[in-house]
Amino acid sequence: MQKVKSFFIQSMRVLRVTKKPDSFEYKTITKVSGLGIAAIGIIGFILALINQLLF
Repeated sequence: MQKVKSFFIQSMRVLRVTKKPDSFEYKTITKVSGLGIAAIGIIGFILALINQLLF
């Protein structure tokens, strides 16, 4: 029971410290995430293309 109570208290402390991102921060996070997904997709496409051309 003590572990559950401790976890709840720590979770409440984290929720008090965090804040909702503003629009600039949200747009930046979205752009960076999109670029990361696009980069992984391009690398995968190039590897698949090389694999198909060699074999």
